[in-house]
Amino acid sequence: MTSANVTELQSCEPHLTPEMREKLILEHLPQVKLIARRIHERLPGSVSLDDLISTGIVGLIAAIDRYDTRHDVKLKTYAEYKIRGAILDSLRGLDWAPRQQRRRAKLIESAIAALEQEHQRTPLEEEIAEYLGISIEEYHHWLSEARGLTLGSLENAGTEDEGCDLLRYLADNDEHWPSQIVERAELERILAEAIRRMPGLERTVLSLYYYEEMTLREIAKIVDLHESRISQLKSQAVLRLRSYMQKRWSVQRNCA
Repeated sequence: MTSANVTELQSCEPHLTPEMREKLILEHLPQVKLIARRIHERLPGSVSLDDLISTGIVGLIAAIDRYDTRHDVKLKTYAEYKIRGAILDSLRGLDWAPRQQRRRAKLIESAIAALEQEHQRTPLEEEIAEYLGISIEEYHHWLSEARGLTLGSLENAGTEDEGCDLLRYLADNDEHWPSQIVERAELERILAEAIRRMPGLERTVLSLYYYEEMTLREIAKIVDLHESRISQLKSQAVLRLRSYMQKRWSVQRNCA
């Protein structure tokens, strides 16, 4: 039996000894640091990586204390869920983004929505910049500032004041009501449709970043672009998705 198997079996015990608990925490600390670094990469420099790691450790401890193998989920998988959740919850409680950056992100979303309706296609960067009345260089600067603002932004389909959370419409993991399953499937369909509509390069960046979990630097090497440009493309892609989801999901809910 490997040490990993022993670890998993130890976590099944109803009461971990302090020594076993400490060993599990130390074994999974690299996982906390990795998750914290990936989230920190999306945030402004003013956000402390050490603070994210500290919060992630709290999530790890909660995972270890509540872990139950009867759920047929590996401790590492459950810990990742709790670590990421703890970090994101702490960030949602902060107002670390200047109001001007939030306002500019909203203006970009509105411009994308208006141009899509006018032209019945995905607007180009130059068209968005012209609609906003700024140069393409200034528009790229706005996108760079939006780094971090897109964190979890697809959860909210409405305005900030409305606080409309898309995820509250989805079924909980323990719930399988037919109506909730249908809503989840419809939301996934709309999201897939939105991704298909976006420019190929932005779609590639999203795929490599969120599905392959590559860093912006790694993606930049693959597509042969500067890291700052990859950051801009990622921000723009998420704002496109947010704009499309806001429009389509709101219509879907109103027609239901």
